[in-house]
Amino acid sequence: MAARSVCRAGSAAGRALLWGPRPSAALLNLTRKRGAASYAQTLQNIPETQVTTLENGLRVASEESHQPTCTVGVFIEAGSRYEDAKTNGAGFFLEHMAFKGTKKRPGSAFEKEVESLGAHLNGYTSREQTAFYIKAFSKDMPKVVELLSDLVQNCALEDSQIEKERGVILQELKEMDSNLTDVTFDYLHATAYQGTALAHTVEGTTENIKRLNRADLASYVDTHFKAPRMVLAAAGGISHRELVDAAKQHFTGASFAYKAKGSVPDLPRCRFTGSEIRARDDALPLAHIALAVEGPGWADPDNVVLNVANAIIGRYDRTFGGGKNQSSRLAALAVEHKLCHRFEPFNTSYSDTGLFGFHFVSDPLSIDDMMFCAQGEWMRLCTSATESEVTRAKNYLRNAMVAQLDGTTRVCENIGSHLLHYGRRIPLEEWDARISAVDAKMVRDVCSKYIYDKCPAIAAVGPIEQLLDYNRIRSSMYWIRL
Repeated sequence: MAARSVCRAGSAAGRALLWGPRPSAALLNLTRKRGAASYAQTLQNIPETQVTTLENGLRVASEESHQPTCTVGVFIEAGSRYEDAKTNGAGFFLEHMAFKGTKKRPGSAFEKEVESLGAHLNGYTSREQTAFYIKAFSKDMPKVVELLSDLVQNCALEDSQIEKERGVILQELKEMDSNLTDVTFDYLHATAYQGTALAHTVEGTTENIKRLNRADLASYVDTHFKAPRMVLAAAGGISHRELVDAAKQHFTGASFAYKAKGSVPDLPRCRFTGSEIRARDDALPLAHIALAVEGPGWADPDNVVLNVANAIIGRYDRTFGGGKNQSSRLAALAVEHKLCHRFEPFNTSYSDTGLFGFHFVSDPLSIDDMMFCAQGEWMRLCTSATESEVTRAKNYLRNAMVAQLDGTTRVCENIGSHLLHYGRRIPLEEWDARISAVDAKMVRDVCSKYIYDKCPAIAAVGPIEQLLDYNRIRSSMYWIRL
């Protein structure tokens, strides 16, 4: 993920403005009473997401609120999964180039125009999605839509800028190699989806970045930046009608003039493989281990249950407080026996598949013990998850769910991603109902479906001599029960 601008808030004066004077006890009590009844009301009072599909296939979606700012973004169904071995990295390269001027606004004129609005411009590329978004004053929404349309339709792709950005990306790739967590997850994709498009990294290979040229980038835009594969999403103090009018006015280029049949390439199929990649380097101080089984795709209802299961497992870092009193059994074991420096479960979904697993960082001599305890926790979820821990996990998910309402940018990203992944914006009230329906039996059944006696994919980096043979790890994916 590459950011083009960063907003920071800090300093003692800033904190004083944010915190203000300490409120009175009466005011605190009133706030608590009002907040205690606000969860259900919040879910019911969230503004409806309005969606309009234009004649060219572009979906325009917005959620209106009474705020002085708005975030508008273009979300595109394109990423490294749509690239082949020769073009891998084109989407990431194009993301860099998108901020380097358009045919209408060459050079730094684009960035200066964004800055003149006091706006915040950002973007990212993933395996299945590319996004560009701008946060600005609500009154500037029509101008923001025009800027975004210019960015995705008229990227300049000047040869001089391509060569300049090529060096920047190559330097980024070197820096990414030092982030062992990212390296481990790239290896995990490479072994789990070997021989398929999901095995590609988002950033591409060094050889590809050195070789990609203007024709390759222009071809990527012409192939993937089509109206039916895009969502124009907005959140904040904006009018849906005005947003639609702005979209009709500006998203009218050659790629958006009509809904061309056959213009959208099929999604490459990717098959999960139980296998492993080991990159041993005894010079490194810590080992990074990731283990995953195949999970469901975005739209599968089992995702909610698996997220509850991950909330039961919890996450841990040595900087956390609580010691052995943490609610997560695995975290308590990690503290008591000094098993690892940190661990976290993950449930990474794609259109038709996913990776459900855990990642941990440990000292070389603790790998075996940590793997044993983590796999034991998986088996316990399959056989003996309890109602009390499911209740705790559901409350954790509800808290994470309402955090999505924090700010127009998160809401905008939520809208755009939902329309690409599910074809609609799923209301938080519906998510809450799905979470509430989960019980301990569902957790045991769904975990057994995806975890029990399944062949995992494993990626390991660093001093990993103590990591057991793959067959030994595979044998711990079930319990012999009498």
